[in-house]
Amino acid sequence: MNTPPSRQSGLTDKAKHEVLERVLKALDSKFYKPELLGNDWQSAVTSHRAAIESAATPDAFEQAMTELLQVLKTSHLGFFHGTARRASSRAALSATYLSDETPYGSRWIFQDVHDGGAAALAGIESGNILLRVDGKEIVPPEHPVFPMGSTSTLHIIANDGNERTVSVNVARPKGKKLQFVEPTLVQSKKLGESLGYLKVAMFPGMIGVEVSNAMSDAVAELGDVGRLIVDLRGNTGGGAGALRLMSLMTPDRVPVGYSPNKRWAARDLATVKTGFPRLGKIPATTRFLWLLGLRFLPALVTQSPIVLESEGLGPKPYDGRIILLVDRHTASAAEMVTIFAKENKLATIVGEKTAGRLLSATSVKVGHGFRLALPTGAYYTWNGTALEGSPIEPDVVVDFSWQDRRNRVDGQLQKALELIAG
Repeated sequence: MNTPPSRQSGLTDKAKHEVLERVLKALDSKFYKPELLGNDWQSAVTSHRAAIESAATPDAFEQAMTELLQVLKTSHLGFFHGTARRASSRAALSATYLSDETPYGSRWIFQDVHDGGAAALAGIESGNILLRVDGKEIVPPEHPVFPMGSTSTLHIIANDGNERTVSVNVARPKGKKLQFVEPTLVQSKKLGESLGYLKVAMFPGMIGVEVSNAMSDAVAELGDVGRLIVDLRGNTGGGAGALRLMSLMTPDRVPVGYSPNKRWAARDLATVKTGFPRLGKIPATTRFLWLLGLRFLPALVTQSPIVLESEGLGPKPYDGRIILLVDRHTASAAEMVTIFAKENKLATIVGEKTAGRLLSATSVKVGHGFRLALPTGAYYTWNGTALEGSPIEPDVVVDFSWQDRRNRVDGQLQKALELIAG
């Protein structure tokens, strides 16, 4: 039995050729939009092949493969080695950032910093300016990356204007495929006698039993609030747990949307969607997930899309009086919530345009320790809206001001408070 080379031991020309061919085969069999794999893609493969197959190091090979995949211009597409334990700020630190000109030149500035994440625990705040990571100057468009399971040293300009050095402990993720570290998933508090605030950082898990229960408990703890602000800023998505949040925003059973794979790419979905099976209940405990699997086994076998439908949890005192906060980092399942609220007029959307990254995806082994993450299904709302590459425009636009945040002012939340008071 041949042992695959490790990332450090290098790759033979034969190994690089094999990995490339397996990537191309996986795209042909699973990629959600086969029309993107036409002549332009084939030409790109031809022009990139030499650089990929002659890459001198595993890192150069990974970079060359990434440059080829970027030709497809779609989200949820990536190439990485299974031993890699490094991640972006969003995944490793539970924080997001944007680039802008500062008194220190072009820099990354922290925007969303989720409580309980590595950045927040290190004392990093929204508005902090990033200078260096482990002694290396970081200037946009280069993104910082962080080794998992170790400590990184960050040099920042804190909100008081002083340069500080902070140590960020990045834990190893749970499992081989879960390349993020969970922050505090759900938080709630009262902002007034009858005003509730609910923040959801992400929707981890395919079904999301844990986060669903946490959202229900958080809303219950708010009591009979007559108005609600839901904060999805910096929420980069996840799984079906987002259905619970949609269900907490409407008393009724309402079809949400579905994700057809490449098999359905040429079908008239408007005429067949009513026949798709529906998922309209998140189990109360993981003990019942096997029943869910049994119920939807025929759909999985036939590759039929499954329609998400809100759970019909009944009326809430805040119905019709909801503000939904979003920003440029609100993505994936969080965008499902946003467009559901917008199309069904369940909330006023406040903040920035969302990310426009909404596809269902998976990852597959492509040999020699490498994996390909690829989108396997487009997402359509029940009304037929496709969001990939189309950010959601808020009802009330309020741009993020890092200068204000450095002065402890959250302009987006302030606008939400003004609107909901009115």
